[in-house]
Amino acid sequence: MKNLPALAALVFSVTLLVALGAFLSLAGSGIQRSGECLHLTKASWQEVETPGYSAPPASLDSHSLPQAWHATALPLTMHPLATAPAGPANLITWVRLGVDGPQAITASWALYGIRLKTDGPIAIYINGKLMYRAQQRGQQWNSLFTPLWVGLEPGVSDTPVREIVIRLEHSPAYPVAVSSLWLGPADALRGRYQVRQWLQEGLPAMLNAAFLAVGVFALFVWLKRCHEPGYLLFFNLSAIAFAAHLHYYVDLPIAHDWFGWLVLNSLCWLLTAVHFLLRLLHGRPLRWLSRGMIAAPLLIGVASLPLPWALPNSPPMLAAFYAVELLMAMTVGFVGGICTWRSSREGRLVVVAIAISVLLGMSDWALHNNVIGPEGWFLGAYTNGVTFTLLGLLMYRRYVNAIDEVEQVNAGLAQRLRLREVELEESHQRLREIEQRQLLSDERQRLMQDMHDGLGSTLISAIRSVEQGRMRDIEVSQLLKDCMDDLKLAIDSMEPVEADLLLLLATLRFRLEPRMESANVALMWNVQELPALSWLDPSSALNILRIVQECIANVLRHTRATVIRVATSAAADGVQVIIEDNGQGFDVAATLWRAGGRGLHNQQRRAQAVDGRVAWVSGETGTRFTLWLPLQRGNLAVM
Repeated sequence: MKNLPALAALVFSVTLLVALGAFLSLAGSGIQRSGECLHLTKASWQEVETPGYSAPPASLDSHSLPQAWHATALPLTMHPLATAPAGPANLITWVRLGVDGPQAITASWALYGIRLKTDGPIAIYINGKLMYRAQQRGQQWNSLFTPLWVGLEPGVSDTPVREIVIRLEHSPAYPVAVSSLWLGPADALRGRYQVRQWLQEGLPAMLNAAFLAVGVFALFVWLKRCHEPGYLLFFNLSAIAFAAHLHYYVDLPIAHDWFGWLVLNSLCWLLTAVHFLLRLLHGRPLRWLSRGMIAAPLLIGVASLPLPWALPNSPPMLAAFYAVELLMAMTVGFVGGICTWRSSREGRLVVVAIAISVLLGMSDWALHNNVIGPEGWFLGAYTNGVTFTLLGLLMYRRYVNAIDEVEQVNAGLAQRLRLREVELEESHQRLREIEQRQLLSDERQRLMQDMHDGLGSTLISAIRSVEQGRMRDIEVSQLLKDCMDDLKLAIDSMEPVEADLLLLLATLRFRLEPRMESANVALMWNVQELPALSWLDPSSALNILRIVQECIANVLRHTRATVIRVATSAAADGVQVIIEDNGQGFDVAATLWRAGGRGLHNQQRRAQAVDGRVAWVSGETGTRFTLWLPLQRGNLAVM
């Protein structure tokens, strides 16, 4: 993503160069055939006064004109008269060219010229017949930037071209110019014409459109980020620059004077926008210069209005206005350069763009005033391209710098996140160690308490009974076996049962089955699959084992049973462990009312510790013991 703008600019540049190469290759075939054409460089000229602009006649005999011809070579440049004719009179400059060369009248021919320079109507007569007419009075003129092209189709004339007469009507103060002309097959000259037209009109139009498109994009960005005036200023700059360069390639349906007013004032406001852009970059207010950059366009705009009460828009007055604009450009560039040269690299780019644009504008001024010949190029058409390129570099640098800042911030955040993750991992590890130690301590405490309450108290009672001689050997043996069973149960409760009650009961069966065989008691094991008990931990497992062990021990001691049946079943909200025997039974209510520490009360207490319930049903045919356990702790149900 970082190199995306550079990649886009590279793709655009390569595409533009490929298109230009293809265009030149297509046009080159015509340029290479220039040997078939006649290059007309010898002519004669004269100037004739006229009371005002007039329509050119449909035909013309050059011999009817005053015979005051002056020989000259093309290109021809003429400077304004030192003294203008009195009154509203204009001038007509006549240029006559003789053609002497072989011509094929059966093919399409064309007359091509780089530039005819005048501020009035243009008419071209070939063999005395009007063949071309342009720039009627009151319309936008375009002879400065649009090359001349006059097509001569077969059948228009039965004779070859022998004479070409050019009629240029203009004001006395306007510098007229005529480039050299080419006459030849249209296919041979069309390449020259198309290349010249594209480079002088098409390419500047593309650059201006691209500049304006980026400016419109900046406007939409500003609408979302109104606190950043640079985007709005960039849009104003692109829009004003677009209007200031319309005359290079557009014919607007407005009067010539108003179009000239639009171009002149657009250049003024363009310099004002550049000044405020530089001020935004270097951060200095420069109030005196800012006021002057606003006042100058306002004064020039009012003074140059094409209205009767305003100053006359004569060439000398327009030259004065452009001199003021040149002074404004030099001032903006000089002051902006001093303020930004050390403090802002972006400002230096803008100053360089101003300097290049001033040089290009000076070349246009020289071409306008016939300081250089009419076959040169109006390089001012490319100032928008220069501005667009340098401001594009400025935007690219800002884009890349913004991405770098974001990447640095992201890298810093990622580093802080990694450090915090390490800290959290270390803290979590310490908490797990503390929790593990606490669990071990709690489990150790539980085992010690259980062994003290169960195994310890039993052994102490046995020791006292033996010391007092009140127990027989067989009773001592039985008591020690009970103690061994308690110890084994405590050990078995520590084994992982994975929430499986059947696995826990199977462990108890393995421990008690040898003792039941020695007592001649048959064990019937009728269990079925049960849902898992997620709360079954070592402490709960020990309580369940002691409940079942107590039940079986009571059967072995007191009921004289010969068969014990162990079964399981699943209920809606829990599971049941059922133990039945065929012994003599007992009075459940009376036994519960008697005080005792290891009897039925023990079983009830342990069942309540796991949120369960116990129940007994006893009769002459045996006793049925039921232990109910919940699927989830806290969900008690009445059996």
